Amino acid sequence: MTKPVAAEFARFCIPILQTMKDMGGSGNASEVVDAVIEKLKIPEAEQQAVNKNGQSRIENQVQWARFYMTRAGFMDSSSRGVWTLTEKGRALDLVKFDYSTAIRAVRSSVVAMAKERHKSEISEDDSSEKVLEATDYREDLLRNLKTISPAGFERFCQRLLREGGFQQVNITGRSGDGGIDGNGILAVNPLVSFYVLFQCKRYDGVVTPSQVRDFRGAMTGRADKGIIITTGTFTLEAKKEARRDGAPPIELVDGDKLIEMCEQFEFGLIPRKAFAVDYKLFEEFKA
Repeated sequence: MTKPVAAEFARFCIPILQTMKDMGGSGNASEVVDAVIEKLKIPEAEQQAVNKNGQSRIENQVQWARFYMTRAGFMDSSSRGVWTLTEKGRALDLVKFDYSTAIRAVRSSVVAMAKERHKSEISEDDSSEKVLEATDYREDLLRNLKTISPAGFERFCQRLLREGGFQQVNITGRSGDGGIDGNGILAVNPLVSFYVLFQCKRYDGVVTPSQVRDFRGAMTGRADKGIIITTGTFTLEAKKEARRDGAPPIELVDGDKLIEMCEQFEFGLIPRKAFAVDYKLFEEFKA
């Protein structure tokens, strides 16, 4: 039997809300996720687990928990990578908002969504991925990126970096080069520029701290900065390793950030205007 929907996500709700309060009511999505993982002391092995779509299972669950808190009115629905508490969320007393309350909030959201989608009654034992398997352009884009060849993904990253302002972007991809796939120059202004080495990881899964260390070892003394681009995700320890004091800095681009860059540069995406029914609005007219 699969883990009940409410119990699967409720453990993340209070840490999310507490983190948001600690950050002054808003925070970058990745920063909040990392803080929640740290608060719950989730081990590295669990962080490396992925779901059937190749996404980090923990990060996916935190994202769904945030979605449920949005449905409950505690957070807004901004899609620009910044999570924000609503007035209701800021006024929330987390002493009274305990685990059982979180379960009820998640359960209410699941039932409401089922009704909105005109579906039959949902069992509390149905898995979240079965109940809420949403397919949008982000998932479709990531799925397509995972189906192209490794060499094709390197060329994709080369083009994306050029779209982002990099110059002289070259694919090297030589075997035995410590995982370095290419290089380029990022001109900050006419007087300042950085020579950058990058690595492309087109796969399902999670990048670990040892992989970040290996890449740093290969780039040390050869470049000002490094970039690891992956369709997967990074563990919290991998992120800490990338920004470790005294070591050459490495920028990390996971699947979510990769999609954000494609959105920003309208690369691989065709912008279209779309509408969705505002179910909450119609609640006002049902009485």
